[in-house]
Amino acid sequence: MLLRPIITEKTSVMLQDNKYTFQVPLTANKVEIRQAVEQIFKVKVLNVNTVRVFGKTKRMGKYVGKRSDYKKAIVKLAEGNTIPLFEGM
Repeated sequence: MLLRPIITEKTSVMLQDNKYTFQVPLTANKVEIRQAVEQIFKVKVLNVNTVRVFGKTKRMGKYVGKRSDYKKAIVKLAEGNTIPLFEGM
């Protein structure tokens, strides 16, 4: 259900608010994301926000292509819960 963590400057700042960001399949809903995070990392999820990110159009000379669309999930954890995958960032 979770494809990969998204680690950027913005998501690193969000870690202070106990919010973690993951790339998820386009078909995933908030309930499925909550269950996946709680099951994989053994934490309590308070809130899940999702964002549909549309892929950018890119060109290389005369050739035009498009990056894939993806869905981003921002998961807020209960106080005292952390995900060690993001620690040390």
